[in-house]
Amino acid sequence: MIHASPRHIRHARRGIAAIVVLAPLAGTAGIDGLAGQSTAERSQGVARVVAQLEPEVRRAMLDGNIPSITLALADRSGELWSGAWGESNLWAGTPASTRTVYLIGSTFKAQSTVALLQQMEQGKFELDDRVSDYLDGLEIRGEDPNNPVLFRHLVTHTSGMPVDFGPHLVWGETAPLQLDEYLQDSLRVDTAPLEGVVYSNMAYSLVAHLVEKFSGIRYKDYIRAAVWGPLGMEDTEFDLRPDMDERLAIPYMPQEGTGRNVATVRLKANVWPAGIVYGTIHDQARWVSFNLGDGTAGDTQVLNTSTLDEMQTLQFEEMAGEPMGGGWGYEDPGYGLTWWTSTRRDESYFAHSGSVPGYTAFVMGNRGRGHGVVLLTNGNRAHPYLVRLSNLAMDLMAEELGGM
Repeated sequence: MIHASPRHIRHARRGIAAIVVLAPLAGTAGIDGLAGQSTAERSQGVARVVAQLEPEVRRAMLDGNIPSITLALADRSGELWSGAWGESNLWAGTPASTRTVYLIGSTFKAQSTVALLQQMEQGKFELDDRVSDYLDGLEIRGEDPNNPVLFRHLVTHTSGMPVDFGPHLVWGETAPLQLDEYLQDSLRVDTAPLEGVVYSNMAYSLVAHLVEKFSGIRYKDYIRAAVWGPLGMEDTEFDLRPDMDERLAIPYMPQEGTGRNVATVRLKANVWPAGIVYGTIHDQARWVSFNLGDGTAGDTQVLNTSTLDEMQTLQFEEMAGEPMGGGWGYEDPGYGLTWWTSTRRDESYFAHSGSVPGYTAFVMGNRGRGHGVVLLTNGNRAHPYLVRLSNLAMDLMAEELGGM
């Protein structure tokens, strides 16, 4: 990970302020995926990517009515570059920075899946086991014992469980239910497994319960220790620390009629393990960098390489073909184990978006080339614009940095 002092360049164009952070480049010539490039050549390649990408970031902000964007480029060695544009607080005129905190939404789901698959690697279950056999008192209401929910269904949105959310105002009079209480009250299937793809936050609340059961450790504590800790994700949290709260971007939604961005409510949810998580672009860069590699983080084997392979492999070909959120996907887009997957010219890509009112996030990578891009915003339902930027960033990195 890169912690050397960055250079800050502040400038304005077309009314949108920007702070660009040029992170020193990690590694040396011959790094996996960039063999043959000297450090200077690699730096020049990144600079060319940024020069072509930055005008499109500004265009996306205007087209998508997005108050601020933070973006990072990464490879297997870590963060290559990061930048911030716009304002995290429109009323105060606070410029966004690469340390601004955003809600990362469902980009977190794959992190939760890593925690579950760590339990699988320890022999606690198999992907094609019946989930109900491990619930100890919890019941999946409506489940047909002859057509049960399997673990593989749970992390591919093919379980038949509903979307669900259960919103609560952060400063309201109600609070999310305790995890077990929520599942006791709500856990069910509305259709049989594999009848279709139904995006289910409920399924990932059950994933959290299973991680707790298998590990014997409170879910939040397990994620901090076994996923975020090894990856160095020190600015990602379920519950905002005071130092993160003062860096939090305000969530905005366009006002009906005028289109002017106005601050919107901050929410918690009964399904909080599905993505009520906050973080920074630096931590998201660490996350995508891990997924470009072999399952290790430093000296820690977080996941076996074969398990990471499986996460990024299409699971049910018969369920593939429809574009994912924001129109993402090339050939046969569908679900791996939580990750969206797609191919183009025999190259494999993975991605995922995240969205709650007033925030949109996106993560994308090409593990074969070893390149990834991440974006965080306080724009509402900005998926198509982030997909467009991510596709462009990946193409520019392939052109300027090579890989493979």
